[in-house]
Amino acid sequence: MTATGPVGIGFIGAGNISTQYFDNLTKFEDVRVLFVADLIAERAEAAATKYGIPGWGTVDELLAIDEIEIVVNLTLPASHAEVGRQVIAAGKSVWSEKPLALEADDAASLLKAASDAGVRVACAPDTVLGAGIQTALRAIARGDIGEPLTATTLFQVPGPNSWHPDPEFLFAYGAGPLFDMGPYYVTTLVHAFGSAERVQAVSSKSHETRVIGSGPRAGTEFPVEVPTHHAALISFEAGQSAASTFSFQQALPRAGFVEITGTDGTLVLPDPNTFEGDSKLWRFGEAEPTTIAAEGSTWGRGTGIVDLARSIRSGTPERATGAIASHVLDVLLAIRDSAASGDSVTVASSITKPEPLEASFDPAARTL
Repeated sequence: MTATGPVGIGFIGAGNISTQYFDNLTKFEDVRVLFVADLIAERAEAAATKYGIPGWGTVDELLAIDEIEIVVNLTLPASHAEVGRQVIAAGKSVWSEKPLALEADDAASLLKAASDAGVRVACAPDTVLGAGIQTALRAIARGDIGEPLTATTLFQVPGPNSWHPDPEFLFAYGAGPLFDMGPYYVTTLVHAFGSAERVQAVSSKSHETRVIGSGPRAGTEFPVEVPTHHAALISFEAGQSAASTFSFQQALPRAGFVEITGTDGTLVLPDPNTFEGDSKLWRFGEAEPTTIAAEGSTWGRGTGIVDLARSIRSGTPERATGAIASHVLDVLLAIRDSAASGDSVTVASSITKPEPLEASFDPAARTL
């Protein structure tokens, strides 16, 4: 593997989310997309042709390419850990779509395998590295709301079966609103507050089946395997708390809602599933909020992969670490288990709260 110049990237999975990665990573100068693998060969070929990627084919063919140092794992959630271990066994670092794994043991074994092999595991969401959330985190760090105390997050929508052409996996084990959308909100909370400590939660399922609402399979009925609503109270090691709701059964949509309150005010953050958006600062005694304009990169998905590539070259820690993703997974699993049992659940892992990213960070710049 080369130690200078752009870092070689390969993709496993060319499905719905991949286009957002391809759009950016084929433009960023510090990385070079070399190969696309997919179980559906025609899909891999189509992506390679559209984006000018030199190679496409099987996973084994991808892993045999020495110039590929990072593999982007865009498989279904149930395959994330297994595919990640396969990548690590080939001596390559892995960027995984969220969640990192479906169970804590799988996440731990993945991180240990990477440590033993001397490679890295990093994980989505990298939306938290965008200008919107990072500007809000810098505002909190400099004391704009005083001492942070509480947070409220809401993600409430009817459900992705209304628009996704193949939504079954989003209502299966390892998904639902908790594991599909929860990582965006919990990752933001962990960046703001640090490690979570304990969870109390409830859940429900509005329907045993759903119907696909768009695409060539519209009208097809499929089973709902997991709860479609979770409401949780998350306690953090440093004393803060967050009330969080994740729902696929809300007729009145409320998405992208994150508020963090401190001793001196309340900060309304932008949607954590985006890379942009201004924040609104409400201070006690003031009738109108102050707008805090977003500063930083708004490039989108792939930002964390560029950061990973630069970190590999420089020998420094990446931002969207597997350790953070594993802790976020532990929080989500604690919510799931608390709702199922009716008891509060302790979050087993702990991480160091990340420092905010400098506004000057630019994934599109040439640095390698």
